[in-house]
Amino acid sequence: MTTPPEQLLPATRRALLHRLATTQSEGRAPSVAAAVVRDGEIVWDGSRSASDGQSPGTDTQYRIGSITKTFTAVLILRLRDEGLLDLGDPLEKHVPGTGAGEVTIAQLLAHAGGLAAESPGPWWERTPGSLRPHLADILGEEPFRHPSGRVHHYSNLGYALLGTVVERLRGASWEDVLRREVLEPLALHRTAAQPSAPYAEAWAVHPWADVLLPEPVEDYGLMAPAGQLWSTTADLARFAVFLSRGDDRVLSAESVREMRTPAAPSATRDLASGASYGLGTQVLHIEGRTFVGHGGSVPGFLAALLTSVDDDLTAVVLANCTSGPAVFVAAVDLVRIVAEAEPRPPQPWRPLREVDQGQLELTGPWYWGPSPYALRLAAEGGLVLDSLTAAGRGSPFLAQEDGTWLGLEGYFAGEVLRAVRRPDGSPSHLDIGSFVFTREPYDAGAPVPGGVDPEGWRGLKQ
Repeated sequence: MTTPPEQLLPATRRALLHRLATTQSEGRAPSVAAAVVRDGEIVWDGSRSASDGQSPGTDTQYRIGSITKTFTAVLILRLRDEGLLDLGDPLEKHVPGTGAGEVTIAQLLAHAGGLAAESPGPWWERTPGSLRPHLADILGEEPFRHPSGRVHHYSNLGYALLGTVVERLRGASWEDVLRREVLEPLALHRTAAQPSAPYAEAWAVHPWADVLLPEPVEDYGLMAPAGQLWSTTADLARFAVFLSRGDDRVLSAESVREMRTPAAPSATRDLASGASYGLGTQVLHIEGRTFVGHGGSVPGFLAALLTSVDDDLTAVVLANCTSGPAVFVAAVDLVRIVAEAEPRPPQPWRPLREVDQGQLELTGPWYWGPSPYALRLAAEGGLVLDSLTAAGRGSPFLAQEDGTWLGLEGYFAGEVLRAVRRPDGSPSHLDIGSFVFTREPYDAGAPVPGGVDPEGWRGLKQ
């Protein structure tokens, strides 16, 4: 039996509804729908509509545009985890003859392949995919705008190519593979490449008058993996939980964590704004919080899915107009409202169930040269190295079968920590990628690189 989600306070719920109403009113949107997820459950949902008595519900479909890319990235990571491709593979290995075969799968996922943002010819988001039946039609004669791997340049073409990779390796359409391998296992029954009632109509709003124009809703064909999907606030809420925790039926927690890790070289403007890109996800630093998710924009629709990792809070905001409402800003605000009004209590402290005495004696102060650090024992045999100065480098480390520990974050990510012991078994020093950590600053009894002056520490004569 599951525990029902904790209800938000009435004042919090009112603040959320007020923020959503402001988004719809000031953005002049025919409708907006939103949901907030906490601890894996929807704790609030709301909507506003220009039509009396027709407010959308959590099962109303909106087109989600480029959030589709995150779904496509999940399919690629599944192929990688099954050993059917490597992220370092060139496109040519799996889809030969495109003229863009030098780019790697990882570069396509991170928008770092140097490809053009859009396909040549008529605007693909407002014209039928039948106008572009072949890859040559969407790539054109000159698909590159930058050298591969040098800069993050958003490319819808790249995700069209990734969809083709999925089709070639699975022997089925991108849509069928997505439904079978992601949508059905995660119970995303209202997410699909084509809409089914109830769904929102696509509109454009005149910039200088309160009047509407219907937007065409096209099947994007080969470009579908970049922006075809329709979904609901309820389905995207479930998808956000998966992106935070993983699900072994689809992708492990380790693989979804990899998706959330910045993977593309950022442009100067992106660095200044705190924006980066992982493998099919946007990573944003906003107002002291780290958000992971994606936005979407196609004619007639806007969408945002953002998760504050530290708060374990997600906001989904959907609107059915081409421009106007700032759905990304609204999603950030919905998270902030809940986080500030009802901060999540910390988990209870609990002692470890078991402890390895050999690991326990490694804990405490260590020094890299004169710089002080502290090593703590973490759960499941892990270690956490913390710098005791603002400029130091720390990292959690995961225990390995050979008795070493692997760095997980920061400067020491991927580096190996080894505890070197004396003949009597007592710890002599730590070695992390040739950095020697000793129990005393520049301990003369440890193999400090460069040696230690035999006269030791001294004062300065005037």
